[in-house]
Amino acid sequence: MTVRTTRAAALATASALALTLFAAPAIAADATEATTEQPAAEATEGGVETIIVTARKRAESAQDVPAAVTAVTGDGIVTLTSGGADIGSALSARVPSLVVESSFGRTFPRFYIRGLGNTDFDLNASQPVSLVYDEVVQENPILKGFPVFDVERVEVLRGPQGTLFGRNTPAGIVKFDSVRPDTDSFGGYGRVGARSYGGIDVEGAVNLPLGETAAVRVSVLRQTQNDWVKNTTPFPGGADFGGFEDTAYRVQFLFEPTANFSALLNLHGRDFDGTSQLFRANVITRGVRGLNNNYRADRVTYDGGNGNNQTLETFGAVLRLEYDFGPATLTSITGYESVEFVGRGDIDGGSMVAGPGFIPFPADTADGIDDHSQLTQEIRLSSNSDGPLSWQVGAYFFQEELSIFSLAYATPTFAFSDARQVQDTDSWAVFGSVNYEISDRLTLSGGLRYTSDEKELVARGGIANIAPVRRSVSDEGFSWDLSAVYAADENVNVYVRAARGYRAPSIQGRILFGTAVTVANSEELTSLEAGLKMVSDDRNLRADISVYTYTIDDQQFTAIGGAGNFNQLLNAAEGRGSGIEAEVQWFPIENLRLGGSAAYNRTEIVDPNLLVGPCGAPCTVLDPVVTVAGTPLARINGNSFPNAPTWTVSFTAKYTIPMGANELYVLTDWAYKGETNFFLYDSVEFSERGFWEGGLRVGMLFNDGAWEGAVYARNIMDEQRLTGGIDFNNLTGFTNQPRIIGAEVKVNF
Repeated sequence: MTVRTTRAAALATASALALTLFAAPAIAADATEATTEQPAAEATEGGVETIIVTARKRAESAQDVPAAVTAVTGDGIVTLTSGGADIGSALSARVPSLVVESSFGRTFPRFYIRGLGNTDFDLNASQPVSLVYDEVVQENPILKGFPVFDVERVEVLRGPQGTLFGRNTPAGIVKFDSVRPDTDSFGGYGRVGARSYGGIDVEGAVNLPLGETAAVRVSVLRQTQNDWVKNTTPFPGGADFGGFEDTAYRVQFLFEPTANFSALLNLHGRDFDGTSQLFRANVITRGVRGLNNNYRADRVTYDGGNGNNQTLETFGAVLRLEYDFGPATLTSITGYESVEFVGRGDIDGGSMVAGPGFIPFPADTADGIDDHSQLTQEIRLSSNSDGPLSWQVGAYFFQEELSIFSLAYATPTFAFSDARQVQDTDSWAVFGSVNYEISDRLTLSGGLRYTSDEKELVARGGIANIAPVRRSVSDEGFSWDLSAVYAADENVNVYVRAARGYRAPSIQGRILFGTAVTVANSEELTSLEAGLKMVSDDRNLRADISVYTYTIDDQQFTAIGGAGNFNQLLNAAEGRGSGIEAEVQWFPIENLRLGGSAAYNRTEIVDPNLLVGPCGAPCTVLDPVVTVAGTPLARINGNSFPNAPTWTVSFTAKYTIPMGANELYVLTDWAYKGETNFFLYDSVEFSERGFWEGGLRVGMLFNDGAWEGAVYARNIMDEQRLTGGIDFNNLTGFTNQPRIIGAEVKVNF
């Protein structure tokens, strides 16, 4: 652990405790108050709020954006992140067409939008869903797990977003905007809570004006949990699992010396130490879908040692400079990110001696990042005209240096194989967009981006101890979009959008158990979308509906697992997707707020010649199997994409009871993730039926919202289901989180 991160973590923890103990009372309203730079929502008395988003890098109503975009603000963020939820469990299936899963636990979430994502578990995996935090793309998958705290707004942009945002965005973007410093007033909040399994949550922020032209905002999060999963290994020294310590911080300095210029420096970091994903051997029965009686949430049997833990340290800085010189505004965003990570797991999920079930050989591996740096630079010029024409032009630069190691263990303390990958990536782009109001009702928009990518990887070592293998790829591509928004009346907008997204070529050197260094060519996605966004005249109802279809040329996939537990890149000739999405917010009676969403997504791999290795474990493959050079291979033409459920559905209801200066509320939220296949090939065992997860929160706002006390439960029905599998050795799976019950107190000042 570096001195820098250690001091930052200590500062974060101490500041959070101080905020909690000494904060004066107040509490934010459901609709976050708008700011000049990044408004989140504008409350409307007695009805739905006007949601303000920055999906096109300027503040505007979500209803005017010609794309499917969902914004989560206010108590929605608080509810979903209760119970120590990580980013995946907080958002998955609670936004239309969004699924998040992970074989790494609280680190390395994998995002899927409209069925399109990447199951790759390597630490240099490229994903078609981009995560943008405070205007900086988080390219490395470990960076994508940064906790959600003191966040003003979460936006999910569905469909290609390659015109204005970063790189590798053919599926969409998940975008986080932190609460920014405010020069007007001193304030902040503190929250402390306790939950199941000895969990403690401490969160807080303080905003301090420094005169009339400057301010600083410090935000911190500290989450802990005890080990609650008993390791029943017969070997001495076997550690228990399930616990973690997670500390994150953000310090922002705002300087506005004139009305025309502002500078915002954002320093942030994270320190995590805790359990890796818990793999569970033979919790699936051959020929049967779902968990069997070998599964017990609070029990595992690993081969001794404490080798199922992760440690993570990140540090980042963002400098945002903005100058308004009248006709246009010049914006510069410079970002730096670094990460160090080590994660070890008992991949077979059990013990050869104690099971459960038959395990032919042990598999204990670790992966880590011992050196990483990411540098990004964006500069853009945006028009300030109030006329019918508005525009943006800009340039973007991305550079990443990454060093990865992979270890295989013969004993809990002896690593017998060491594989290394070093990867360098350089990318640059120029982009522009224009909007023109043809009339008061019709607005046309268009954008174009040119991107150039170069990537080089050197891999060596592994069981075969291969000499250094060097691979390099490069490509260039155009992303574009054309759209039109028509205002049928003042409350109803319809839009159409055509767009093309681009994902750069990838290299994978997963040589721990093999010798293959594989390459996937760049992919291009062409999407057509139409939608309707409406608000009722009395503003008691809002509804958004979108339909879409897309085609992917040379779709990138990762064939993972199988008998050799390899991780290999490949291209399918074509991928197809189509679907319909709907969101509704409704106030049927006074004090009752209902919300819901539903998404139907159909995906299909189209490549009659594409073959992949099926499971090495004794599973039931449903695809045609052919033998090539003595190796059985599954023909996957016509299959759906991995981790792409056909249905995702969500529902929320909140009822408030005014009691003078106080207010009692009851809030429940439910999410449904439909039937899901985990791999490129179809099998009975490595899939799961659809299931619901529900949450309940009961709270009291005191003294006109001066402070809040609440109790809550997440996964209140304790629904335990498979969310992924390991298919090379035995019928191993991993699951969602069990029921969590907790209580918390929050004060604002």
